[in-house]
Amino acid sequence: MAWLILAFMSAALLGCYDSFKKQALRENAVLPVLFLNTLFSSLIFLPLIILSATTNLLDGSMFQVGSGGWEAHKYIVLKGIIVLSSWVLGYFGMKHLPLTIAGPINATRPVMVLVGALLVFGERLNGWQWIGVILAVASFLMLSRSGKKEGIDFKHDHWIWMIVGAAALGAVSGLYDKYLMAPAAEGGLGLDRMMVQSWYTIYQCLMMLAMLLFLWWPRHHETTPFHWHWSIIFVSIFLSTADFMYFYSLSLPDAMISIVSMIRRGSVVVSFLFGAVFFHEKNLKAKAVDLALVLLGMIFLAIGSS
Repeated sequence: MAWLILAFMSAALLGCYDSFKKQALRENAVLPVLFLNTLFSSLIFLPLIILSATTNLLDGSMFQVGSGGWEAHKYIVLKGIIVLSSWVLGYFGMKHLPLTIAGPINATRPVMVLVGALLVFGERLNGWQWIGVILAVASFLMLSRSGKKEGIDFKHDHWIWMIVGAAALGAVSGLYDKYLMAPAAEGGLGLDRMMVQSWYTIYQCLMMLAMLLFLWWPRHHETTPFHWHWSIIFVSIFLSTADFMYFYSLSLPDAMISIVSMIRRGSVVVSFLFGAVFFHEKNLKAKAVDLALVLLGMIFLAIGSS
């Protein structure tokens, strides 16, 4: 199944994205890094938007960007706001926390999707899914114990809550993706996947520019200074490619958003290895057990959702 292969490729690239993001944020100002990431991502998609609107070169290809008026774009703007809010929280949290802690917390996102569906849409979880939820909660509690060894108090550390908030908003974004791209016959809007990905990236860049000018620049001498690092470019490249494969997989017949979302969270394995090998983070044995519980929970969720 092509959509499964694309989902696994997206997960691997997403793990690289998290790792380069951690490198780019080390002793660096968060908002300029985030702005540059949205800028470089926009520069990747802008030529595709222009070529699709002015020529026939991309017609019928996977890179063609669909067109639409404000009725469609207003939903894409909301998508940009949701994702950017998640990124702002996630970037600040990622900067101040070990990658081997931030990654597993973010990997609990599919659990948040299921709980949200349970509370908001009245869906019922089956036995497999309940086991997955319980394992994810247990892994979070165990991870908090590992964090205490590094002086991180999960209850009172606001960086932890930023990562949790980023994961929750990411779960909202995942559910919203399904609504945006599902056919109208299935209750969705049926928007073109490339239109969603390219334009929400552009809107994010504009929003980040406003934040940079009005929030960061007036006080940039009083905060952490910004310095250029080549990892910033790789953040944009890996994220854009990972999201392209994600959206493409969702557009294929028989693709299941629940399975794709869970596979994407497997990116935590890649980022965990980066944290261990390149950032030399601590308490890896205890955290590896926590990570194994997260992944086992994802397996149970996948079985229950298939």
